[in-house]
Amino acid sequence: MQTNLRGRDFISDLDFSKEEIDTILDVAWDLKMKRALREPTPYLRDKTMALLFFYSSTRTRSAFESAFAHLGGHPAFIESRTTQISHGDTEREIGQIMGRIYDGIAIRHVDWGIGNRYMNLVAEASPAPVFNMQCEYYHPFQILADLMTIMEKKGRNLKRKKVVMSWAYAESYQKPMSIPNSMTLQFPRFGMDYVLAYPEEFKLPDDTIAQGKEFARQYGGGFEVVHDMDEAFKDADVIYPKSWGPWMVTTDPKEAESIIKKYTNWITDSRRMALAKEDAIFMHPLPADRGVEVTNEVMDGPNSVIYDEAENKMHICASVYSLTMA
Repeated sequence: MQTNLRGRDFISDLDFSKEEIDTILDVAWDLKMKRALREPTPYLRDKTMALLFFYSSTRTRSAFESAFAHLGGHPAFIESRTTQISHGDTEREIGQIMGRIYDGIAIRHVDWGIGNRYMNLVAEASPAPVFNMQCEYYHPFQILADLMTIMEKKGRNLKRKKVVMSWAYAESYQKPMSIPNSMTLQFPRFGMDYVLAYPEEFKLPDDTIAQGKEFARQYGGGFEVVHDMDEAFKDADVIYPKSWGPWMVTTDPKEAESIIKKYTNWITDSRRMALAKEDAIFMHPLPADRGVEVTNEVMDGPNSVIYDEAENKMHICASVYSLTMA
């Protein structure tokens, strides 16, 4: 167990080692048990946290706010448009000012080519730790909540469990690639048989694939990329469909829309779920385009763990806060 995490940023999934991630999970389960028993956990009493949003949120905002309050601190929701950022406050100024006034800064900024750079520049200037609530490349807290949920349902030893991250069709907007990108970096470190499924145009960065394959080799798991949704689902233990845009092919919205519309049949329905193991769990970070990305019968069915997944993000947040800020 590695516990010397104080003052650390959490922006990329690889900011913490595998052993440090194990510690985060252990503390998250301890805090979840204490929450269930109504035991107080005032580890961050009199501390404050800035939650800076450039992009709307439901579950992430709720998880980050609630977790900090449960630890006795005060979370401050800050919508970027209500600040002077639009009038000239730079990343250095935000890092210095918020990092001095608050004990931590969490940021959600998913604009392509902007969000991750913004967070890192703030972190360079901030004397307080900076946390990634989602950027265009990474969603580290969500991925640890996913991992925690899988372990609760399938056991902590995930060796050779088949976990499928599949692209899915969605109409609402061109979504970030942060979840499949983060999952491809984090999950292979746990020895599972990881399958990444997507149409050809929706590939991830080459360095992500290379790193994921290296972790699979290092930790004794499998790593496979397929371009057929049915093939991916066969005999899976975990099904995780998620839409993302063809960012590595084009950043033009009209061209992306044209590409996305070619794959309306990439939907998770009961027929596809039947290809997986009988006790396979269905996961999704939400919100989902119901009836387009996934059917209601799957979303609301007995194999769905989407609400456990959403709750667990709060416990992961509380764990990271406790380890880095107490």
